[in-house]
Amino acid sequence: MTTTYNERMEPLNKKLTIVGLGKLGGLLAEAFIARELILPKDIVATVRHDERAKMLDKKHPFPVHTDNRAATSDADIVLLAVKPQVMEGVCETISPSVSKNTLIISILAGVPSAAIERFFPGVPVIRAMPNTPCAVGSGMTVLCRGTAARDDDVALAERLFDTVGRTLVLDERHMNAVTGLSASGPAYIYVILESLAEAGVKLGLPRETATLLAAQTAKGAAEQVLVTGSHPALLKDEVTTPAGCTIDGLLELEEGKIRVTLIKAVVKAAERARDLFTEKS
Repeated sequence: MTTTYNERMEPLNKKLTIVGLGKLGGLLAEAFIARELILPKDIVATVRHDERAKMLDKKHPFPVHTDNRAATSDADIVLLAVKPQVMEGVCETISPSVSKNTLIISILAGVPSAAIERFFPGVPVIRAMPNTPCAVGSGMTVLCRGTAARDDDVALAERLFDTVGRTLVLDERHMNAVTGLSASGPAYIYVILESLAEAGVKLGLPRETATLLAAQTAKGAAEQVLVTGSHPALLKDEVTTPAGCTIDGLLELEEGKIRVTLIKAVVKAAERARDLFTEKS
């Protein structure tokens, strides 16, 4: 499901607690408020340190403090956004205050649903992996359900993340691959965009112009894949005319092993996601 980013939505009338208000949790909260899906009065967030809590409390239209148990005591939805290495301690702290009617949504990279569920018997858990383009309404979020999650729990999670882009529900065995591809993927795209823009600068284009050309070209190419459903290889062939300019550029990319490099980057990030939870701080 996809909606227009500036479209207002019917309020959920749910109380949301964000445990670990980092960059991603913050931008999600801002998106929920902007779309009027959740009102500021129904949001509370926590961070680990007092000074940061004071700073964020001034920045956001909802309260931010350090008491995880108090923050989750009457929440309808708990968004877990802490570092994977501290998840166990946080879950142990909040478990007495979380009821069976609370939906827990985890955006912790590499942490399986079962690891969270053992602290919350019978409580529905949804594992989610969004990415940073959620900040501009073009995010990609993949969801998987825990053992106690019902269809309406999944639907609620979809409604939340539909506010910031596209959502997809997959089996949990795919989540590390999702982390390596769509969660880490924007960083790879930014490197490609930076490189394309640098090439434009080398050829005499102003940097701002080169960046615009690179970014809009990437956006258009991605949109064409999404809208047409065509395989990227077929769309590439449409650009590549016999003895033309594009084939020479493609040959340079192949010589530089861009395909294998990008594949290895995704695989490496997925492997790292798998290892995150096993490391203790």
